Amino acid sequence: MSKGPADAPQKYLRTKEAAPIVGLCARTLEKHRTYGTGPKYRKVGGRVLYDIDDLHAWIELGARTSTSDADATFVPPAKPHAARAPAYAGRRGRAS
Repeated sequence: MSKGPADAPQKYLRTKEAAPIVGLCARTLEKHRTYGTGPKYRKVGGRVLYDIDDLHAWIELGARTSTSDADATFVPPAKPHAARAPAYAGRRGRAS
C-alpha cells in the first residue's frame, strides 16, 4: 500500500511550527528574520516557510564543546545591532 502526499513528512514549516524546533517562540523567530540573524527561509506568495534542514543547520552553527571553544561560530541574538556588529563587539575590557 503506497502512501499518498498527505502521509509524506513535512519538509517546510510555517513560523509557528518552526519556532519550537529551534527552541524559540514564533515572535523571536520573526525578529531574527527581520534583522537577518536567523535561519534561511523562503517566501512563497505571502507565506514564510522554513526548511527543516535549514533550521537544523542554523542550530548547528552554535554547537560548542566548551565555554572556551575558540572555533565555535557566534549566533547573534535577535537584535538590530547584532546583524551589523562584528563578532568582537561587546567584549572590550574582558581579557588583557
